[in-house]
Amino acid sequence: MGTGADNTTAQRLRLLQQEFVQPARSGPGDGRSSRPTHAPAPVDLGVLDRIRAAVHEVEHHTRTAAPDAGPFTGPAERVYDYCRQHTAHLEAEQQNAREAIIYRQGLEHAIAAGDTSVVRKHPCPQCGCVGMYWQDKTRRALCVNHYCTDNDGVSNTWELKRLAQEYIARKSAVARRAT
Repeated sequence: MGTGADNTTAQRLRLLQQEFVQPARSGPGDGRSSRPTHAPAPVDLGVLDRIRAAVHEVEHHTRTAAPDAGPFTGPAERVYDYCRQHTAHLEAEQQNAREAIIYRQGLEHAIAAGDTSVVRKHPCPQCGCVGMYWQDKTRRALCVNHYCTDNDGVSNTWELKRLAQEYIARKSAVARRAT
């Protein structure tokens, strides 16, 4: 089912590895700072941790769903192929759960690379309007419809997991209707 989403997710992970692992360089400053006692890490450890966590999550999901799957070895962006190969026999609902994880990770990779516009194309799960915005502070997508609020009058916000589940459910429903 999700070869397009899978390719996009793998491409976004590869981009993180290639372009965002290098630490941000800072200028000489204003001269009043003390010298560090240790050299900075040659890579951005936060991005490396994000990549490792993504690979671990997919590998864990795969090995839970298919205990006969061996450990994942290979480049990080191939973990999605590994997952799909070992879980192809699962029922549609379990495959949709797999696709939702892959799709959510694609959104997370894009946001980590600075592309928060990926949440805008998703309709709000509550009101259906399109054009949500990403809030870094809460790590959630915010609905911009001022009528779409909770009981306290606060705008609804959604985790990427929910957006991914809704997206995969819609995609699966369209595929079922087409056959």
